[in-house]
Amino acid sequence: MKIFGIGMNYLEHNKELHGTLLNIEDPVVFTKADSSLLTGGKPFFIPAYTQQCDYETELVVRINHLGRSIPERFAHRYYDEVSVGIDFTARDLQESLRQKGLPWDLCKGFDGSAVVGNWVPKERLGDVQNLHFHLDINGKTVQSGFTGDMLHSVDKLISFISQYFTFKTGDIIFTGTPVGVGPVHIDDHLEGFLEGEKVLEFNVK
Repeated sequence: MKIFGIGMNYLEHNKELHGTLLNIEDPVVFTKADSSLLTGGKPFFIPAYTQQCDYETELVVRINHLGRSIPERFAHRYYDEVSVGIDFTARDLQESLRQKGLPWDLCKGFDGSAVVGNWVPKERLGDVQNLHFHLDINGKTVQSGFTGDMLHSVDKLISFISQYFTFKTGDIIFTGTPVGVGPVHIDDHLEGFLEGEKVLEFNVK
């Protein structure tokens, strides 16, 4: 199973991080290790090596069959379920890596950093580019997103990634985070919602 992440796919989030990556002609793609996947409401443990571990709430899609070099017009056939996920980022480590021109693996792909909620059939939700999602921490909404604001649509992401990687059933794409990222703390309680339905819930340890 492969886990793909997309960076800087919402304009306001790009500005939030001081325009770190404003070249948005092509999607910014990174990968996470399979050990980063966290499901079933299991707790997330903040790594000891970071002083700022940020949540990034995202729409997540699940690939449903083998595909390579997929035309964008056919990309909708290659995923059948969506959910809300958290792409955890060790932000202080990311800044250090970025300044040195080093890859993001250590700050993005660590164990437990890819939290995924319950899967929802795509057909139940309608247009995947017309979905609202949000994250609550300790009962307060801290981040909200609308998939229509994506710079690169889900179908564009699938087509683009498939030029470089063969998709297999069960692969996952985190499609990018909107504005409003921030740190989590021990004992925080996180709940993720998709079109008003709670699909994600876990605690921070």
